Amino acid sequence: MAGRLEGKRALITGGASGLGAAMAKLFAAEGARVALSDLNLAGAQAVAEQINGEYQGAACAFEHDVADEQSWKTVIARADEALGGFNVLVNNAGIGSLGSVEDESFEQWKRVMAVDADSVFLGCKYALEVMKHHAPGSIINISSIAGLYAAGNMSAYNAAKAAVWLLSKSVALHCAAKGYEIRSNSIHPVFIKTPILDGFAQVVGVEDNEQMYGLLARGVPMGRIGEPEDVAYAAVYLASDESKFVTGIELKIDGGMSAQ
Repeated sequence: MAGRLEGKRALITGGASGLGAAMAKLFAAEGARVALSDLNLAGAQAVAEQINGEYQGAACAFEHDVADEQSWKTVIARADEALGGFNVLVNNAGIGSLGSVEDESFEQWKRVMAVDADSVFLGCKYALEVMKHHAPGSIINISSIAGLYAAGNMSAYNAAKAAVWLLSKSVALHCAAKGYEIRSNSIHPVFIKTPILDGFAQVVGVEDNEQMYGLLARGVPMGRIGEPEDVAYAAVYLASDESKFVTGIELKIDGGMSAQ
């Protein structure tokens, strides 16, 4: 079924690579116009140019530090102007970190919380002012399976992604109470082949990414780790009117890991 997002206008953070790029491309293919934001402006512009090569005028890109409040205000204003308002927000930008509660530095803890959790608060807070005038709308917050299930060496990442999970529910209830007709949901992927895994091979003691993917897949019942498209298709559903009665949920994209 083509055109599932016809008439939708979306702001997607972390759009320069990985899940953000995959979602932006699929959104455009399904009829949406997209604004990509990223600290890596050149990367976001490259993705936007690739999209516009297939769907002329469907994409634009902005530089964005998602941990900075003023940067959020600026990007939302620019996306509002460029798209003529927007009704989908995808809070995707994030970073990873490995460290137990004893090993993690306070500086790194604060950085992970700022990029992975504070950014979602800021995005929801300031995007709602635009989105409520262009409803129906959808907020999609990318959490992680690590936001639902803890590991001893992921203290900061576990905490930040768990914050995203419950914040998404709080936003869903707030919007429902206000009658905004804006839904809020979180997506919880397991390991996905994106740049957030770069350098992880060395951490787990293997020679290259392919060996690392195989090692990580051992814990996934389906026997593989995910592709960016696995998450992008879930985001299309949540952005579309197909999910018009779905709010406050956590959608797990984990190959059955959470069923164990």
